[in-house]
Amino acid sequence: MAPTLTFYFDILSPFAHIAHKRLGELPDNIVVTPKPVLLGAILSHWGQRGPAEIAPKRMHTYRQAMHLASRHGVAMRFPPRHPFNPLAPLRLLAGANANLAMVGRAFDFVFGEGRAVDTTADLEAFAQVVGVPAALAQDDAAKARLRANTEEALRLGVFGVPTFAVTGMSGTELFWGVDSFDMMKDWLEDDTMFDDEPYAHLAEVAVGIERK
Repeated sequence: MAPTLTFYFDILSPFAHIAHKRLGELPDNIVVTPKPVLLGAILSHWGQRGPAEIAPKRMHTYRQAMHLASRHGVAMRFPPRHPFNPLAPLRLLAGANANLAMVGRAFDFVFGEGRAVDTTADLEAFAQVVGVPAALAQDDAAKARLRANTEEALRLGVFGVPTFAVTGMSGTELFWGVDSFDMMKDWLEDDTMFDDEPYAHLAEVAVGIERK
């Protein structure tokens, strides 16, 4: 049986844009299901702050995203405001049960062309490009699906985006961030790799100190 992969993303994330572009590197038999989630809710659940919310980290994060995009041949231009409120475009994608092609058009709009999505006019343009009704942003079923996706991700232990939840014969593993993409590809070739060294002893490492 071929592994299945769930791609948890927020349209806010430039790294998720790069990750989406790299999905073509996966074996052809991998079934990928994209699921939009609300990063802010995930960060709040785990008591974290986003990198763009930490002043010295913000520009570093943007430069890192741009560098990674360049290294992988991905067109990247940031929108005029970031971070922005992603709730409405995420509802559009959730309500439409967007497939990978639609998600790709969404990321190309925001981070390929650097266009905003946080005004009414921008959202309507985004919806037209993606191919979804703009009215879904206010649809109760769309709101519920986005919440359900986010709650599902939290139950799995997702703590950031992009996260790939990959299920193989040995169970489900989470791979966070585009910089874990190569590790995920190696795991897909051998889904028992974490059972052996140099990974096996990691589960036995104790917590030495905890900040209050």
